[in-house]
Amino acid sequence: METEELHRGRLIDHIQLVVRDLAASQAFYAAVFDALEIPMGGTGDDYFWADELFVSTAYSPAAQGELTGRHHLAFQAQDRAMVDAFHRAALASGGTDNGAPGERPYHPGYYAAFALDPDGNNIEAVFHGQAQRSADSVKITF
Repeated sequence: METEELHRGRLIDHIQLVVRDLAASQAFYAAVFDALEIPMGGTGDDYFWADELFVSTAYSPAAQGELTGRHHLAFQAQDRAMVDAFHRAALASGGTDNGAPGERPYHPGYYAAFALDPDGNNIEAVFHGQAQRSADSVKITF
């Protein structure tokens, strides 16, 4: 068995989205992950994952058989250009505009864009401004 590695402890351990059309979702997320420089973690017949996000069909044993509705998920971006690239990639790969790139009133320097994925989940990319990570992630090797 190949050794795998996970990083945890960056506020969110993981999020799972249950989707209707796995292929459409995978095309959408592959495009936005590429724009955000997030590597795809893995895929299977009824799931795919990257970093703390796990996406599956309702038939996956991990899904418990229910579509659970609309969610909001925000990815960190390294700069404003990456937020812009996320938005372009999301719209080009089956997403729907839910807020063009721009400053938001949440705090000074909050620059974000929003797109609805193929299941209507509100997906955001945000750049908070220059910051320094306060702690490393937890590294799990198995």
